[in-house]
Amino acid sequence: MNETFQQAVSILVIEDDPGDFGLIRAHVRLSRLGLSGGKEPLTWAKTLADGVAAARSNKPDVVLLDLSLPDSAGLATVQAMRTALPGVPIVVLTGHDDSALAVAALQAGAQDYLVKGQYDHDALGRAVRNALVREVLESRLRLFEVALNSVASGIVITDINAHIQWVNPAFTQLTGFSLEETLGRSPAELTKSGKHNPAFYQNMWETILSGQTWHGEIINRRKDSSLYDEALVIAPVTDGDGTIRHFVAIMQDITERKQAEKQVRTLAFYDALTQLPNRRLLNDRLGQTMAACKRSGRYGALMFLDLDNFKPLNDTYGHDVGDLLLIEVAHRLTSCVREADTVARFGGDEFVVMLSDLDADKAESTAQAGIVAEKIRVTLAEPYLLACKQEGNAEAIIEHRCAASIGVALFINHEAGPEEVLKWADMAMYQAKEGGRNSIRFYAAKD
Repeated sequence: MNETFQQAVSILVIEDDPGDFGLIRAHVRLSRLGLSGGKEPLTWAKTLADGVAAARSNKPDVVLLDLSLPDSAGLATVQAMRTALPGVPIVVLTGHDDSALAVAALQAGAQDYLVKGQYDHDALGRAVRNALVREVLESRLRLFEVALNSVASGIVITDINAHIQWVNPAFTQLTGFSLEETLGRSPAELTKSGKHNPAFYQNMWETILSGQTWHGEIINRRKDSSLYDEALVIAPVTDGDGTIRHFVAIMQDITERKQAEKQVRTLAFYDALTQLPNRRLLNDRLGQTMAACKRSGRYGALMFLDLDNFKPLNDTYGHDVGDLLLIEVAHRLTSCVREADTVARFGGDEFVVMLSDLDADKAESTAQAGIVAEKIRVTLAEPYLLACKQEGNAEAIIEHRCAASIGVALFINHEAGPEEVLKWADMAMYQAKEGGRNSIRFYAAKD
């Protein structure tokens, strides 16, 4: 900071005593404050009104202000000068018995003070320079505070024990907690959702206590108990010797973004009508299951299903009724398998069921797959009660029977990919159709 004040410093002295002004002038010359080519750095005013007028015509770098003037006295003098010259540092000049008043003046906006008769040119030089430095720092702090209060991201400052010392308005808007409600409390105490395990927080603390910045996403809870997704950055703040003294956390509400990502994923990997996995997600899961079967030595099975008598329903009652049937078929298929298995809509009235982790014995796996396939065949063959719009917009319930042809392919340790296994199950399904529909056929690939 010293480099900032190597240039000339202009000083406005507001002092009604000529003798005191003479001493100040002598001290300024000895301290070489602001001397530049012999130019007089001082402007003298004997009243506050004259000082304000002089300052407005030629703004000084610093003001030396007597607290006892003919037209003003005490703290009102400081306040008036701060109003007239915002941003210009003030060094208060006070008498021997006015030290308490001088301290109050600092609280009112002065940057430093000198007791008359108790300072020399070195003390004057230090006071002026300290006032200039302090004003610069305070100006920066005001600027930073405005910036921090204006950003859209929530900001929290804590001590080393994670006790909150300051939050910005964006944090209040995000969480519902006011600054007064947060002070001295920890962020976890206010917003922890319970959605993360202890290892999550352990990793966070290990990172920041090692002096590194932690980046991540977290689910937090607002004051009203609603949950939200948050992008969070926590940075440690160290002092000169590297000791961590504070933490600064910057957070942003990403709930809408996460919901949009979820929607995009749903559109990309799930059937919009039945909410079942679509062909793309099925291929991915089938590939993973085939790899798992190869490692475990246990069979998996793929069933390809085609609904019988679906087209007549669509042609007679329309696609809305056909959609109701497809939704009900999806529910029935899901009810027939384990949670670890996959039911997917392949397209139109075609569905695929994938069974994982069957037996290591081929015959036993065939029997297991056959039991599930028969359960599916029987379940799908039960009558469907479907709402149907009639003439005049009246609603009627129709009963429809719709069986399924099912082709089954077992797989284990095959070199073939998912597409070939699907082809095997599809071929078996066509054999079931040719065999009279509402039946099951197996395609057994060679091991």
